[in-house]
Amino acid sequence: MTSQAAVGKLLEKVKQGKVSVADALAQLNATQFEDLGFAKVDHGRRSRCGFPEVIFAQGKSAVQIVAIAKKILEREGEILITRIDEKKFQSIKKSLKGLDYSPIAQAAYQRKTKPKTNSGILVVTAGTSDVPVAEEAAVTCEALGYVPDRFYDAGVAGIHRLIAGSETLKGAKVIIVVAGMEGALPSVVGGLVDVPVIAVPTSVGYGASFGGIAALLAMLNSCASGVTVVNIDNGYGAAMAALRILGTR
Repeated sequence: MTSQAAVGKLLEKVKQGKVSVADALAQLNATQFEDLGFAKVDHGRRSRCGFPEVIFAQGKSAVQIVAIAKKILEREGEILITRIDEKKFQSIKKSLKGLDYSPIAQAAYQRKTKPKTNSGILVVTAGTSDVPVAEEAAVTCEALGYVPDRFYDAGVAGIHRLIAGSETLKGAKVIIVVAGMEGALPSVVGGLVDVPVIAVPTSVGYGASFGGIAALLAMLNSCASGVTVVNIDNGYGAAMAALRILGTR
Protein backbone atom coordinates (compact mmCIF):
# COMPACT_ATOMS: atom_id res chain seq x y z
CA MET A 1 0.00 0.00 0.00
CA THR A 2 1.38 3.42 -0.89
CA SER A 3 1.76 6.08 1.80
CA GLN A 4 -0.96 8.18 0.16
CA ALA A 5 -3.33 5.21 0.17
CA ALA A 6 -2.54 4.56 3.83
CA VAL A 7 -3.23 8.19 4.75
CA GLY A 8 -6.49 8.12 2.80
CA LYS A 9 -7.60 4.98 4.61
CA LEU A 10 -6.72 6.53 7.97
CA LEU A 11 -8.67 9.71 7.20
CA GLU A 12 -11.66 7.65 6.18
CA LYS A 13 -11.57 5.92 9.57
CA VAL A 14 -11.47 9.32 11.28
CA LYS A 15 -14.47 10.39 9.23
CA GLN A 16 -16.35 7.25 10.26
CA GLY A 17 -15.47 7.81 13.93
CA LYS A 18 -13.44 4.61 14.13
CA VAL A 19 -10.21 6.47 14.94
CA SER A 20 -9.87 9.59 17.08
CA VAL A 21 -8.13 12.71 15.79
CA ALA A 22 -5.43 12.30 18.45
CA ASP A 23 -4.74 8.70 17.43
CA ALA A 24 -4.72 9.67 13.77
CA LEU A 25 -2.15 12.40 14.43
CA ALA A 26 0.01 9.93 16.34
CA GLN A 27 -0.15 7.46 13.46
CA LEU A 28 0.69 10.16 10.91
CA ASN A 29 3.70 11.27 12.96
CA ALA A 30 4.85 7.67 13.16
CA THR A 31 4.75 7.39 9.37
CA GLN A 32 6.98 10.47 9.03
CA PHE A 33 9.79 9.64 11.46
CA GLU A 34 10.75 7.06 14.06
CA ASP A 35 12.69 8.11 17.16
CA LEU A 36 15.45 5.64 18.07
CA GLY A 37 16.84 7.85 20.83
CA PHE A 38 20.12 8.54 19.03
CA ALA A 39 18.48 9.18 15.63
CA LYS A 40 15.11 10.11 14.17
CA VAL A 41 14.63 7.95 11.07
CA ASP A 42 12.92 10.00 8.37
CA HIS A 43 10.30 7.69 6.84
CA GLY A 44 8.65 10.57 4.99
CA ARG A 45 11.70 11.40 2.87
CA ARG A 46 10.57 9.46 -0.21
CA SER A 47 7.11 11.05 -0.30
CA ARG A 48 8.61 14.54 0.08
CA CYS A 49 11.77 14.26 -1.99
CA GLY A 50 11.38 11.21 -4.22
CA PHE A 51 14.09 9.11 -2.55
CA PRO A 52 14.35 7.43 0.87
CA GLU A 53 16.69 8.57 3.62
CA VAL A 54 20.36 7.70 3.12
CA ILE A 55 22.68 6.81 6.01
CA PHE A 56 25.90 8.83 6.33
CA ALA A 57 28.13 6.34 8.15
CA GLN A 58 31.00 8.62 9.12
CA GLY A 59 30.85 9.29 12.86
CA LYS A 60 28.24 6.58 13.49
CA SER A 61 28.97 3.31 15.25
CA ALA A 62 28.27 -0.03 13.58
CA VAL A 63 25.44 -0.61 16.08
CA GLN A 64 23.82 2.71 15.19
CA ILE A 65 24.13 2.06 11.45
CA VAL A 66 22.52 -1.37 11.77
CA ALA A 67 19.64 -0.04 13.87
CA ILE A 68 18.86 2.80 11.44
CA ALA A 69 19.28 0.58 8.38
CA LYS A 70 16.89 -2.06 9.70
CA LYS A 71 14.16 0.54 10.22
CA ILE A 72 14.62 1.92 6.71
CA LEU A 73 14.67 -1.56 5.19
CA GLU A 74 11.43 -2.45 6.99
CA ARG A 75 9.66 0.42 5.21
CA GLU A 76 11.56 0.70 1.94
CA GLY A 77 13.09 -2.70 1.25
CA GLU A 78 16.26 -0.94 0.09
CA ILE A 79 19.07 1.10 1.61
CA LEU A 80 22.11 3.23 0.78
CA ILE A 81 24.95 3.82 3.25
CA THR A 82 27.64 6.34 2.28
CA ARG A 83 31.14 7.00 3.65
CA ILE A 84 31.46 3.56 5.22
CA ASP A 85 34.99 2.16 5.28
CA GLU A 86 35.71 -1.52 4.80
CA LYS A 87 36.35 -2.21 8.48
CA LYS A 88 32.98 -0.81 9.50
CA PHE A 89 31.28 -2.61 6.60
CA GLN A 90 32.69 -5.91 7.87
CA SER A 91 31.13 -5.11 11.25
CA ILE A 92 27.62 -4.60 9.85
CA LYS A 93 27.33 -7.06 6.97
CA LYS A 94 26.33 -10.05 9.13
CA SER A 95 23.41 -8.06 10.55
CA LEU A 96 22.44 -6.59 7.17
CA LYS A 97 22.62 -9.49 4.77
CA GLY A 98 22.41 -8.85 1.05
CA LEU A 99 24.32 -5.57 0.96
CA ASP A 100 26.52 -4.79 -2.04
CA TYR A 101 29.69 -2.90 -1.19
CA SER A 102 32.02 -0.68 -3.21
CA PRO A 103 35.36 -0.22 -1.42
CA ILE A 104 36.35 2.54 -3.87
CA ALA A 105 33.18 4.55 -3.30
CA GLN A 106 32.99 3.48 0.36
CA ALA A 107 29.28 2.89 -0.11
CA ALA A 108 27.00 -0.05 0.67
CA TYR A 109 23.53 -0.56 -0.71
CA GLN A 110 20.67 -2.96 -1.29
CA ARG A 111 17.97 -2.68 -3.95
CA LYS A 112 14.68 -4.47 -4.48
CA THR A 113 14.95 -4.27 -8.27
CA LYS A 114 17.73 -3.94 -10.82
CA PRO A 115 18.69 -0.33 -11.59
CA LYS A 116 17.74 1.06 -15.00
CA THR A 117 20.39 1.39 -17.66
CA ASN A 118 20.56 4.22 -20.23
CA SER A 119 19.80 6.71 -17.48
CA GLY A 120 21.33 9.65 -19.34
CA ILE A 121 23.70 10.37 -16.43
CA LEU A 122 27.39 10.59 -17.28
CA VAL A 123 30.17 10.75 -14.67
CA VAL A 124 33.47 12.23 -15.90
CA THR A 125 36.77 12.52 -14.04
CA ALA A 126 39.83 14.64 -14.74
CA GLY A 127 42.20 11.98 -13.44
CA THR A 128 42.36 8.52 -11.90
CA SER A 129 42.93 10.07 -8.47
CA ASP A 130 39.42 11.57 -8.70
CA VAL A 131 37.78 8.18 -9.21
CA PRO A 132 36.83 7.50 -5.54
CA VAL A 133 34.67 10.65 -5.45
CA ALA A 134 33.30 9.88 -8.90
CA GLU A 135 32.43 6.35 -7.80
CA GLU A 136 30.55 7.72 -4.80
CA ALA A 137 28.42 9.63 -7.31
CA ALA A 138 28.05 6.66 -9.65
CA VAL A 139 27.22 4.13 -6.91
CA THR A 140 24.70 6.56 -5.41
CA CYS A 141 22.92 6.72 -8.76
CA GLU A 142 22.94 2.92 -9.05
CA ALA A 143 21.69 2.44 -5.49
CA LEU A 144 18.79 4.79 -6.21
CA GLY A 145 17.89 3.00 -9.43
CA TYR A 146 19.85 4.49 -12.33
CA VAL A 147 23.10 3.18 -13.81
CA PRO A 148 25.29 6.05 -15.06
CA ASP A 149 27.87 5.92 -17.82
CA ARG A 150 31.49 6.52 -16.82
CA PHE A 151 34.19 8.47 -18.69
CA TYR A 152 37.32 8.56 -16.54
CA ASP A 153 40.77 10.16 -16.85
CA ALA A 154 39.84 12.82 -19.39
CA GLY A 155 41.45 15.90 -17.84
CA VAL A 156 42.72 19.02 -19.54
CA ALA A 157 46.38 17.95 -19.22
CA GLY A 158 45.61 15.63 -22.14
CA ILE A 159 42.58 17.34 -23.62
CA HIS A 160 42.66 15.14 -26.73
CA ARG A 161 41.18 12.40 -24.51
CA LEU A 162 38.13 14.56 -23.82
CA ILE A 163 37.72 15.55 -27.47
CA ALA A 164 37.94 11.88 -28.49
CA GLY A 165 34.95 11.22 -26.24
CA SER A 166 32.80 14.08 -27.55
CA GLU A 167 30.06 11.72 -28.72
CA THR A 168 29.83 10.29 -25.22
CA LEU A 169 29.42 13.81 -23.83
CA LYS A 170 26.74 14.69 -26.38
CA GLY A 171 24.72 11.56 -25.55
CA ALA A 172 24.23 12.53 -21.90
CA LYS A 173 21.25 14.29 -20.31
CA VAL A 174 23.21 15.48 -17.28
CA ILE A 175 26.95 15.33 -16.65
CA ILE A 176 28.78 15.09 -13.32
CA VAL A 177 32.37 16.32 -13.72
CA VAL A 178 34.82 15.44 -10.94
CA ALA A 179 38.19 17.22 -10.81
CA GLY A 180 40.91 18.28 -8.41
CA MET A 181 44.12 20.28 -8.97
CA GLU A 182 43.00 23.54 -10.63
CA GLY A 183 39.50 22.22 -11.37
CA ALA A 184 39.41 23.29 -15.02
CA LEU A 185 37.59 20.33 -16.53
CA PRO A 186 33.96 21.35 -15.72
CA SER A 187 34.45 24.66 -17.55
CA VAL A 188 35.70 22.85 -20.64
CA VAL A 189 32.86 20.34 -20.55
CA GLY A 190 30.37 23.15 -19.93
CA GLY A 191 31.56 24.84 -23.10
CA LEU A 192 31.00 21.71 -25.19
CA VAL A 193 27.50 20.54 -24.21
CA ASP A 194 23.96 21.87 -23.92
CA VAL A 195 22.93 19.82 -20.86
CA PRO A 196 23.31 20.51 -17.11
CA VAL A 197 26.87 20.13 -15.79
CA ILE A 198 27.41 19.44 -12.09
CA ALA A 199 30.98 20.15 -10.98
CA VAL A 200 32.55 18.29 -8.05
CA PRO A 201 35.84 19.66 -6.72
CA THR A 202 38.07 17.06 -5.08
CA SER A 203 40.77 17.41 -2.46
CA VAL A 204 43.30 15.93 -4.92
CA GLY A 205 46.30 18.17 -5.58
CA TYR A 206 49.55 19.62 -4.30
CA GLY A 207 49.89 22.11 -1.45
CA ALA A 208 48.53 25.20 -3.18
CA SER A 209 45.33 23.37 -4.02
CA PHE A 210 44.47 23.83 -0.31
CA GLY A 211 42.62 20.52 -0.02
CA GLY A 212 40.26 21.26 -2.90
CA ILE A 213 39.58 24.93 -2.21
CA ALA A 214 41.46 25.98 -5.36
CA ALA A 215 39.31 23.65 -7.48
CA LEU A 216 36.15 24.79 -5.70
CA LEU A 217 36.85 28.46 -6.36
CA ALA A 218 37.78 27.77 -9.98
CA MET A 219 34.49 25.93 -10.54
CA LEU A 220 32.48 28.65 -8.81
CA ASN A 221 34.14 31.15 -11.15
CA SER A 222 33.63 29.04 -14.27
CA CYS A 223 33.36 31.04 -17.48
CA ALA A 224 31.03 28.35 -18.89
CA SER A 225 27.49 29.50 -18.14
CA GLY A 226 25.23 27.36 -15.99
CA VAL A 227 27.78 25.05 -14.36
CA THR A 228 26.49 24.01 -10.93
CA VAL A 229 29.00 23.29 -8.14
CA VAL A 230 28.69 21.06 -5.06
CA ASN A 231 30.97 20.82 -2.05
CA ILE A 232 34.49 19.37 -2.02
CA ASP A 233 34.54 15.56 -2.46
CA ASN A 234 30.72 15.51 -2.42
CA GLY A 235 30.01 12.80 -4.99
CA TYR A 236 26.80 11.89 -3.19
CA GLY A 237 25.46 15.45 -3.44
CA ALA A 238 26.28 15.60 -7.14
CA ALA A 239 24.39 12.36 -7.77
CA MET A 240 21.32 13.61 -5.92
CA ALA A 241 21.41 16.86 -7.91
CA ALA A 242 21.59 14.89 -11.16
CA LEU A 243 18.64 12.70 -10.17
CA ARG A 244 16.57 15.76 -9.24
CA ILE A 245 17.40 17.40 -12.56
CA LEU A 246 16.21 14.33 -14.42
CA GLY A 247 13.11 14.10 -12.23
CA THR A 248 13.70 10.38 -11.65
CA ARG A 249 11.35 9.06 -8.99
